[in-house]
Amino acid sequence: MLCHLLEFQPKKEKNMSKRATVQLPLHLKKHLSAGHPWVYRDHVPPGMRFESGTWVRVTCGPWTGFGLWDATSPIAIRIFSQQQTPNADWIAAQVAAAWELRAPLRQTATSAYRVLFGEGDGLPGITVDLYGAYAVIATYADSVRTLVPWVVAALREIVPLEGIVERVAREEAEADAKIRLLWGQLPPPDLMIEEHGLKFRANLFAGQKTGLFLDHRENRHFLESWSYGRRVLNCFSYTGAFSLYAAWGGATEVVSCDIAPAAAEDARVNFGLNGFNPNNYEFLVEDCFALLERYANAGRRFDLVILDPPSFASTKRQAHAAVRAYTRLNQLALRCVAPGGLLASASCTSQVSPEHFRAMLAEAASNAGCQLQILHDAGQPLDHPVPAHFPEGRYLKFMLCRVKSVV
Repeated sequence: MLCHLLEFQPKKEKNMSKRATVQLPLHLKKHLSAGHPWVYRDHVPPGMRFESGTWVRVTCGPWTGFGLWDATSPIAIRIFSQQQTPNADWIAAQVAAAWELRAPLRQTATSAYRVLFGEGDGLPGITVDLYGAYAVIATYADSVRTLVPWVVAALREIVPLEGIVERVAREEAEADAKIRLLWGQLPPPDLMIEEHGLKFRANLFAGQKTGLFLDHRENRHFLESWSYGRRVLNCFSYTGAFSLYAAWGGATEVVSCDIAPAAAEDARVNFGLNGFNPNNYEFLVEDCFALLERYANAGRRFDLVILDPPSFASTKRQAHAAVRAYTRLNQLALRCVAPGGLLASASCTSQVSPEHFRAMLAEAASNAGCQLQILHDAGQPLDHPVPAHFPEGRYLKFMLCRVKSVV
């Protein structure tokens, strides 16, 4: 059995009474008491330095919490508990609670979902995705990598698995692989999963994210019933999941566009896995902005246009530019929607709130000379829970709109 867990074993407690304490400004007390898990670096006393992965005691007036220090991230401390310094048993309890929360998904024809959603499940900075009998761990800060061995141990106890792998950064990858084996056996390169009865190839070695975009699972399923008899254009189609649901729902025409040639090929494979002849559908490799502009100028129209672009902003400073990009994209798409047709528009940019996204859609429609009726306004499914005290966790926006003429 291949295992790399020894690289980042949790630090052993030497003397609990000597734990470093970080005192925070009092104006953060309400924020922390509500349960928000992040402490930014500009809120910690200047000059404080610890090794990434060090547990620290955090105080803010009478409030106390326990978190992991990160030496490089803009988030200096991630708070895990207000009661104790987490240990292996504490981590296992959080994983078990997350597993139980997903029980309804195990009653459906779905074998891929997020088992652990970081802050949403009380373990900031770490996610676990399940693909059949394989779990994929991803960490989003150096500090939380110290918890990986405990998470692996918990998964082995709770989840029936054949292998656990870790998503690795490109600079750490061996032979361009994006995963590293932690326990058990590696998944096969042609691993297949089910989602509401449809089959998909999950390329855990080279795919984006951890193989598929699991957060859109229910949104894809929702669009299936809106696709019957419609001409559908799916932009930023990746491996064609929205497109496949549209075809399954009875669309008369499905055009998929993604800038990545490998994604288009995977989309063709997914169509074939489900009994569709991919030669009967269009899979285009092109910049989606350019495609929409070309179709709009040529007068090509669709009954349903789907937009699921990548994030346009990674920081708050980029939020304004992201809204401009979304506005232009949706304006172009609306010019490709037939009268009375539908626009399904999504955003995974956490810096753009649902309110700002709705306002953007209204502006895009005005610029395109039409109006929108929002028929469906959704976000993330149950395996991506959002704590009430952590609005940043609500990153996904998905809206289905009917396009109306101005009267």
